[in-house]
Amino acid sequence: MNLPVDLPLNQPVAQDLTGRVALVTGANTGIGRITARELARRGAEVFLATRSLARTQPALDEIAQLTGRPGAHWLELDLADFASVRACAQRFLATGRPLHLLVNNAGLGGQRGLSRDGLELTFGVNHMGHFLLTQLLRERLVASAPARVVTVASRAHQWAPGLDWAELRRPTRSLTGIREYMVSKLANVLFSAELGRQLAGSGVSSYAVHPGVVDTEIWRQVPRLLRPLLKLRGLRDPEQGAQTTLYCALQAPQHETGCYYADSALKTPSKLAQDQRLAAELWRFSEQILS
Repeated sequence: MNLPVDLPLNQPVAQDLTGRVALVTGANTGIGRITARELARRGAEVFLATRSLARTQPALDEIAQLTGRPGAHWLELDLADFASVRACAQRFLATGRPLHLLVNNAGLGGQRGLSRDGLELTFGVNHMGHFLLTQLLRERLVASAPARVVTVASRAHQWAPGLDWAELRRPTRSLTGIREYMVSKLANVLFSAELGRQLAGSGVSSYAVHPGVVDTEIWRQVPRLLRPLLKLRGLRDPEQGAQTTLYCALQAPQHETGCYYADSALKTPSKLAQDQRLAAELWRFSEQILS
């Protein structure tokens, strides 16, 4: 597959992001690491929000070596734990920095169980953790406008059967966790669209992204017998996968807020993902969980 190369990686940088501040979740590996690196390479001050400093240190070192300056910082973040999300947001807000770009990148697939706060694990991490983080940083984003929120979703949302509110409060039911992954990605697209509607006119734009089926650690818990099926879907490497995230972070038109992108181009999401009533209901459900 030939991908558009809107933002050449490891080439001379055209965009100057000096003075801009970004926060990227899951930035120690895969798409998140490439995204953080490329933003820093363009001059941005980048906060890498992950669970482990030890696992993130190589990414921090890479950025420092590449840029020749201390342009990246670590924030502890476990999206499966609301207390950790709140602490992460508070640590960032305490720096007094503006926030011009929030990349909701981290996620998991193929895992089973409950989050620390009693939600289906994949939904709890992929949607609720990022919903809470975005809400906590929302005022700072608006105060820093123009700003952007990029949420890494997936084309898998197209096969989600819908949102069963009761099931989202139970442990993972499917053997592979893939069904729950699809549901969480539908939630990502609905959330991004509703965020775009709520922040219309504020100077903060919201985008949902399908990065392609990318060979990252997100699928490390999928049973070994099923992994060859992922290979058959044509896995991209993380640098290819980061292209659409970077496009929406830096180039996508601001008036296309709330939209869904793939291959660095505007795409039409599933019919369910376009349901404004369902998006508003998901937002209310998410707020109720946090109340």
